[in-house]
Amino acid sequence: MAFRNLLSTDRGGVRTITINRPDKLNALDRQTIGELQIAFEQARHDEAVRVVVLAGAGEKAFVAGADITELATLTPVQAQAFARAGQRMVRAIETLGKPVIARLNGFALGGGLELAMACHLRIASTRAKVGQPEINLGVIPGFGGTQRLARLAGRAAALELCLLGTPIDAARAYQLGLVNRVVEPEALDEAVQAVADQLAASAPQALAGVLDTVLAATELAIEEGLDYEAKAFSLCFSTEDMREGTAAFLARRKAVFSGR
Repeated sequence: MAFRNLLSTDRGGVRTITINRPDKLNALDRQTIGELQIAFEQARHDEAVRVVVLAGAGEKAFVAGADITELATLTPVQAQAFARAGQRMVRAIETLGKPVIARLNGFALGGGLELAMACHLRIASTRAKVGQPEINLGVIPGFGGTQRLARLAGRAAALELCLLGTPIDAARAYQLGLVNRVVEPEALDEAVQAVADQLAASAPQALAGVLDTVLAATELAIEEGLDYEAKAFSLCFSTEDMREGTAAFLARRKAVFSGR
């Protein structure tokens, strides 16, 4: 389908989805949230897509937050529906079964940070600023910020970011584990592309298994998680990619994974 607020391009097994509202610093309104839900469902069911890169258009922002013009008009009932829609969308990203890389070129605030935290890897420019400034509007994060921040960076960091509402720079975000890598702005695209290409060349079912089991680790007790991991590990042995990977290793050649 044609999107109003998104751009979607494919390069090999890598699909780049770009939120294209640079005049609004790529702020999330209901239209954009709905389009993101559809775009990621399309990526989920497209076997040619092995990795997704999520980006924001322009030089200033990944996503600067929710669209405050729209947010200010919501009733409590509408606000809950808005939060639920945003939560469903970011959960669809988190449970995609394919790696999603957030390209953080600038501001990732409020809903933008919540969106980035649902991605599996976050690569940031040194110019990036991240934060949960909702407290300054008299509200709290609504797209899962309180929950994922505590899981990714710990309770103390979650409380600091949500209570103070002050954005932090990329270096501090890296220290807290909120971003995986920090690079100079001119190296951002190259760094994102290199990671995406490496993932796209990996065995898709093994990637899905890693994503699934690591996510389960945040939701299960250790014994349940270990049992879940062992079952997922054994499923890999039913794939052609497992046989290709082991054969390539023994033959000292590079594996070529088919996704079967």
